[in-house]
Amino acid sequence: MTRIDGIVETLLKILPYFGVFAGSLIISLMLTPLVRRINSRLGMVDVPGGRRINKRPVARGGGVAVIASFVLSMSVFAFLADGPVSPAFHDSVFWRMIALSLGIGALGFIDDKFGMKPVVKLIGQLSIAATVYFWCHISFRSIIPMLPWWIDLPFTVFWIVGAVNAFNLIDGLDGLASGLAVIAATGMAGSLFFLESPGQMFLYLAFIGSLLGFLRYNFNPASIFLGDTGSMFLGFFLSTMPLAMQTRGSFLVGIGVPLLAMGIPIFDTALAIVRRTVRALIKKESNSDRGGTKLMQPDSDHIHHRLLRRLVSQRKTAVVLYAFAAFLVVVGVGGVMLEDRAAGLFIVAFVVTTFIVVRDMSRIELWDTGRLANMVAHNLTPVRRRRRAAFAVPLLIIADILILSFTWYVTMVVFRIEPNPQSFHTFLPLRVVPVFMSIVLFKGYTTVWGRALLSNFIRLMVSVMVGMAISFAIMIVLGYKEGRMIAFPLVHFGLALPLLMSVRSIRQFVRELFCRIHVRRMMDEPSISRTLVFGAGLRYRAFRRELVRKILAEKRVIVGLVDDDILLRGKYIGGMKVDGPHIDAKRIVEETKADSVVIACELTPERLHAVVESFKSCGLKVSHFTFAETEL
Repeated sequence: MTRIDGIVETLLKILPYFGVFAGSLIISLMLTPLVRRINSRLGMVDVPGGRRINKRPVARGGGVAVIASFVLSMSVFAFLADGPVSPAFHDSVFWRMIALSLGIGALGFIDDKFGMKPVVKLIGQLSIAATVYFWCHISFRSIIPMLPWWIDLPFTVFWIVGAVNAFNLIDGLDGLASGLAVIAATGMAGSLFFLESPGQMFLYLAFIGSLLGFLRYNFNPASIFLGDTGSMFLGFFLSTMPLAMQTRGSFLVGIGVPLLAMGIPIFDTALAIVRRTVRALIKKESNSDRGGTKLMQPDSDHIHHRLLRRLVSQRKTAVVLYAFAAFLVVVGVGGVMLEDRAAGLFIVAFVVTTFIVVRDMSRIELWDTGRLANMVAHNLTPVRRRRRAAFAVPLLIIADILILSFTWYVTMVVFRIEPNPQSFHTFLPLRVVPVFMSIVLFKGYTTVWGRALLSNFIRLMVSVMVGMAISFAIMIVLGYKEGRMIAFPLVHFGLALPLLMSVRSIRQFVRELFCRIHVRRMMDEPSISRTLVFGAGLRYRAFRRELVRKILAEKRVIVGLVDDDILLRGKYIGGMKVDGPHIDAKRIVEETKADSVVIACELTPERLHAVVESFKSCGLKVSHFTFAETEL
C-alpha cells in the first residue's frame, strides 16, 4: 500500500466522524436564528428584571435548535450507516433514546412557553428517567452487573433527574450551560478515544456540533437562551450516554469521568439544596414567615452569580468556569490514560477542588449553617435540652466504638495482616472493649467536653493507654497472636487518640470556624465597630469567648491585639496578631482602622491612666473588661 493509499484510507475512516460533527454544526447554525425568530413571535422572551441578568429582552427556548440539529444529524447518519449507530446499543434502543430526548425537550418547551409548577416538572422528569430504565434498559447495571434492581432503579432515576436539574440550575449566564456541556461531552468522547472505542463517539460528536452552533448565538452578549428546553436536554444526554457506553474500564468512564465533567453543575446543585434547606430551617427557627424558603424556590447565590459579583463581566465569569471545568475533564481523561497511576492525579484534583469549594462555601452556606446552629443552641426549650442531652452520650459512645474499630482495621492494613473471621470475632472485640470500658471508668462519658480543660484530655489519653495495655495483657494471657504484638497497640493508639479527641473538640472547632467566617463577612460592612484589645492574656481569651457567644447580636469585630510584652510582638494569639505596645497606638490605629479599644487585663492606676490616654488621644472609645466578684 502506498502512502497515498494510506492517507486516503485514514481520511475515509475519519470522514463519518467529521460528517456527523459538521452536519450537526451546520444545521444548528442555520436553525438557531430561525428558532429565535419563531420563539420571539410566540412571546417566549426573557425580559430584564428580578433575578435575570440580561440587559435587554432575549428569546428563550433555544434548546429546540440544539435538539433538532442533534436528532436530524444522527437520524441521517443512522439511515446511511450499515450497522448500529453505536456499538453501545442496538438501533431500537437508539430510536427510543431519540424519542425520550424529544420528550424531555417537549417538557422543557411547555415550561418555557406556559410555565409549570416545579412539582409537576419534577414528576415529568421522574417519569422520563423511569422510562429510560424500563423501556431502554439503560442503568447502572451496565457498569455494576451484580447491582440488585431495587438499588439500581432509584440510583439510575436519581442520577438522571439530578443531572437534568443540575444543568437547569446552572443555566443562568450567557453561554454557561452550553459551554460546560461542550467541555463535558469532549471529555467523555476523549475518554472513549483513549480506550480505543471510537465507534461510540458519534453521538458525542453530534451533540458537540449542535451545541457549538448554538453557542455562536448564546455566548455573551446572547441573542437567545437555552431555556428549560435545552438545559434539561443537556443534563439528560450527559447522564444517560455514559450508562449506555459499555466499554473496557467502564466504571471510570461511566461514573468517574462524567462526575468530573459535570462537576460544576452537580456541585452547584448540591450547594443550592444545602443553602435552601438551611435557610428554610432558619426562618422556621426564627418564627418569621413560617412557610420557610421552599427547596425549589430560586435564589441569586449560585456559583455563577457569586463569581459574577466579583468579576462583573459575564464573559470573564463564563471563561473562569470553563477553565475549571476543563481542569476537571483533563483530570478525568488523565485518569483513564494513566490507569494504575490515576489515584495520585485524583488526589491532587481533590485537594485543589476542596480548597476552592471550602473557600466558596464559607461566606454563604457555612455562614447560614452557623447561624442555624447558633439559633438552635440559644432557642432550646427545657424539653429540647433534655432531648439533646439524652442523645449526646449514646452518640459519643457510638462514635468512639466506630473510631476504635476503624483504626484497628487501618492498623491491620498498615502491618499487612490479612483480616479473617477470627480477626473480627475475636481480635476486634479484644482491642475495642477494654479501651471502651477504660474510658467509662475514667469518666469519659460524664465529662462536659464543650467546657473541657487540658486535664480532661490528658485523662482521656491515659484512659486509652490503660485500655490498650489491658487489651494487650488479655491477649498475652489467652495466648492469642495477632502479629507484631508490641508495635500493633502503639500504632493503634497513635491513630485512635487524635480522632477520639477530635470528636470531643468538634463543638469548639465549629464555634471557632463560625467566628472566623462571621468576622470575614463583617469586615466589609461600614457600620461595624472595629475593636482593638489591649492585653493578650487570659482576659483577652475570656472576652473573645464572650464575643463569640454573642456573635449574632454584637456589631463589632476584633481587628488587632496590643500588648506591652515585647516578646509577644508579631506573635499570633487566638488567631490574632500582636501589633505592638500601647506607645505605638497611633500607628496601630492607622493600620487597623480601629474605632474602639477594650482593655482586657489588670493594670495599676498609673498604667491604666497612661494606656487610656494614649488611645483616647487617637480618638478611640475605651472600655475595660474585668472579672468582678461582688458580695450580695
